[in-house]
Amino acid sequence: MTPEDIFAIANTAALPGWAILILAPRRWPLLNAVPALILPGALSLGYAAMVLTHFANAAAAGGGYGTLAQVAILFGDDWALLAGWVHYLAFDMFVGAWAAARMDRIGLDRIVQAAVLVSIFMFGPLGLALVLLTDLGLRTPLLFSTSLKKEA
Repeated sequence: MTPEDIFAIANTAALPGWAILILAPRRWPLLNAVPALILPGALSLGYAAMVLTHFANAAAAGGGYGTLAQVAILFGDDWALLAGWVHYLAFDMFVGAWAAARMDRIGLDRIVQAAVLVSIFMFGPLGLALVLLTDLGLRTPLLFSTSLKKEA
C-alpha cells in the first residue's frame, strides 16, 4: 500500500467517529466508545506502525525535531508526513470525545457543541481553546456566586 492509499483509509475511518460525536445521541456507551477509544486507538496503532517502520529513513536524511529545518526534512518523507497526519486524526478525535463528554457534563447545548466539535475536527487546538473558554465562561459566574454567598 502506498502512503496515499493509507491516507485515504485513515481519513475515511475518522469520519464516522466525528459523525457520532456531532450527530449521535450520547446515551449509548458502546457507541460513545467508537470516537473515544476504538478509532483513536486504531489510528494510534497505525501511527505506531508507520513510525517504527519509516521514521529511521527520514531521520537518516537529516530529519528530526531539533530545528524547524529538521522538521521540514522529516516531513519531506511521505511516510513521516502521513504518520504526522494520522497523529492529528487520532489526537483530535480523542480530544473531541473528551470535549463532548465535558460539554455534556456542564449542560452545553448540542448546537453549540456541534460548532465547537467541528472546530476541533478542522483546527484542533483552536477547538480545544473554545472548549476551555466556554467551560471557563460557564463556570466563572458559579465561582463568583459561591464566593459572594460565603462572604454574606
